Amino acid sequence: MIKLRIDVDYPYASRVKSFLCVAFRIKRTGSESYLGLSRIIAQMVNESSKQVKVYWFFTPYTTPDRRMLDLLNSEKHEVALHVATDPFKEWKTLEKKTNCKIEYYTIHGTQRVAARLLWGRKLSHARVPIPPDFPLKSFHDRPELTMSLDRDRYLNGYAEVVKQTQDWIQQGVIMTLHPDWLFKASKKTQRGPTYDALKTMLDVDSDLETVSIRKSLSVQIARDFREYYKTINPTKAFLAKLQTRGADIFTFIERKWYHPAINPSPEWIKTQDNIALLEIKDYQTWWNNIGKKTRNMVRKAEKDNIQVSIVPQTDKLAEGIWKIYNETPIRQGRAFPHYGETRENVAANMYVEKNSTYIGAYIGEELAGFIQILHGDNIAILSNILAMQKHWDKSVNNALIAKAVEVCAEKNEHWLMYGRIGNHPSLDRFKENNGFTKFPITRYYIPLTSKGKLAIKLRLHQELKDTLPDAIKYPLLPTVNWVSRTKMRAKIALKKDNQRDLEKS
Repeated sequence: MIKLRIDVDYPYASRVKSFLCVAFRIKRTGSESYLGLSRIIAQMVNESSKQVKVYWFFTPYTTPDRRMLDLLNSEKHEVALHVATDPFKEWKTLEKKTNCKIEYYTIHGTQRVAARLLWGRKLSHARVPIPPDFPLKSFHDRPELTMSLDRDRYLNGYAEVVKQTQDWIQQGVIMTLHPDWLFKASKKTQRGPTYDALKTMLDVDSDLETVSIRKSLSVQIARDFREYYKTINPTKAFLAKLQTRGADIFTFIERKWYHPAINPSPEWIKTQDNIALLEIKDYQTWWNNIGKKTRNMVRKAEKDNIQVSIVPQTDKLAEGIWKIYNETPIRQGRAFPHYGETRENVAANMYVEKNSTYIGAYIGEELAGFIQILHGDNIAILSNILAMQKHWDKSVNNALIAKAVEVCAEKNEHWLMYGRIGNHPSLDRFKENNGFTKFPITRYYIPLTSKGKLAIKLRLHQELKDTLPDAIKYPLLPTVNWVSRTKMRAKIALKKDNQRDLEKS
């Protein structure tokens, strides 16, 4: 059984708002944001098919309202007291407000003097003393071992804490967490974010597995990073769940080449986007349609002894990719984001993609370049195409594209995507020379909150590069690239300085 102890210290996700409520003794239940993070955890527990027991410890300022209590009415949950300042008064109030029989208590500890003042304690009391005749059982006295899930998530990361939780469950360990750190981390308290580990442990929210949320100014924009692989038809339940996860806007594309959107809501905001798309009938048709110059580039690679073939995902391939990543910090005039990546990280990212094909271009035993094809629903996507710069004169990338088209034709995949067109003139020309065309698509933005609606009205939902016209954007690219290169060089110089200081010490 999964055992959780949840200390609900503060009523809101916003620390400032919570501190003000505690400082001014405001107890305002019923608002949409009140105990919002706690409700998310309760919903996850209720949706889980696993055996779970959750002990909820509430303070006087986090007394569960009706919506929260409706989620705690199963056998999986038990309401308990998190003592703040007055054990007897808080116990009686919690029982009256929740109509629950309270059995356990814990004590809300505060190490900082300011926090003691905030909660109205004596400055000498990090914890409120419990009277000897207090009738509730101390949860601290339970025989099970207790481990902090949010602290271990902060210190050890997602992958390691998932392994630990599997052992803790087998050993009957009680895992503690605070809703405050469900989605964010605190360097000061060294806690969070626990959502990913909790989701994996409970085996829930599979519909959000590929959804990421990025912050644009103060607006949270959710996006399925597999949106090109699959058709997305957002339901009301899905959008409601995203809203509870803190998203203000959800965006997705219409895959017009395969499955146009059916009856899109008039409330969905449309914007125009594009992808570089190649329709594949067969390899020979592609070969005949590309220009003579491009065909000669492919032939040149063959004459320069470039051997191109499908390669299995192995440590040897990962090492070759790692060498290509770390050959140079600057590519195509701008900083290369994979420069400095470790061999272990390269291997981990390679192995995580199961439904993909790697094509390698070799000169003897050396990996001179590679391409990764991701296979989706009625589309194949070129995720990576990269070659050693020292072999730039051997047309390695042209040979890789030719092989990718051949592989997709053999797999009867009719559509091959290669990013988008419009942000890099030289790369755009390479795509067009290899048969890719600018295919217009519609991107939808769905406001989930009032903040999201306002952000869309103010045009804050799109990235700046997508809002600028080409006449303005293209002249700015050299400056943008220069800034990118300068930041990378400064980063490398700082790393070298730190290494020298370390060697001296």
